[in-house]
This record gives sequence, C-alpha cells and structure tokens, in this order.
Amino acid sequence: MALAVEPWEAKYNLGMMELTQVQMRVLERLFEAGFRPIAIPPYESALCVHRGECAALLGPVENGGLRLQAPATVMVDGNLSVRLKKSQGDVFVWKQKEVPATQEMLSNLDAFRQELVEILESHPL
Repeated sequence: MALAVEPWEAKYNLGMMELTQVQMRVLERLFEAGFRPIAIPPYESALCVHRGECAALLGPVENGGLRLQAPATVMVDGNLSVRLKKSQGDVFVWKQKEVPATQEMLSNLDAFRQELVEILESHPL
C-alpha cells in the first residue's frame, strides 16, 4: 500500500516536519491497523493519532522513525486528557470535565498503547 499525500495532510499541519521514507512506512502500518491522524488543539503541529477514544502524540526519532512523545491517553471532549488518581478511583480529566477510568476504558487504552508501540518499534519494511 503506497501512502499518497492526501486527505490527512490537508487536515494536518506538520509544521517543519518532513516525513522520511521510514516514517511514511510507519504511518502506512498505523493506518492499516486502524489508527487515524487527528488535529488536537494546541497540538496542531504535532503528529497525533487516534483510534476510538484513545490518542497519542508522536514525534520523530534519529533513525527516521517515530516514537511516543507522551503516554497514550483517552480523549475527553476531543482533547488529550490527563489521568489522575482520586480517592473514588482514577479519572481522565480535561479542563473541568472528568471521565471515570473504567476497566473497559483502561483495557482499551492498554491495547491501543501496546499495538502502537509494537508498530513504532517494528523494523521498517
């Protein structure tokens, strides 16, 4: 599958980041696995991917690949959230909105992170 520079690039400003052939192949594998690019304020110039309610920020690495810039998280109201531990249980928070961290949500997030890392760390085709 050759990745054409098409729909996602139009929605997506990568700033000064030019993608290498290795990064393009990583993105192709991510797309094949159902990950999709997303622009999230204030990270419009970062490479953000999501699948379902989970999202992650990616950045370039020296070998031309990509890596996680921050831990994968859950989107709350279309924004990256922060996981907090509270006495009544963990929550994902964005601004004033809190979403309880259910076991299903945590399982989905862990599966998202594991598959994402597996693809990012795999050797180029």
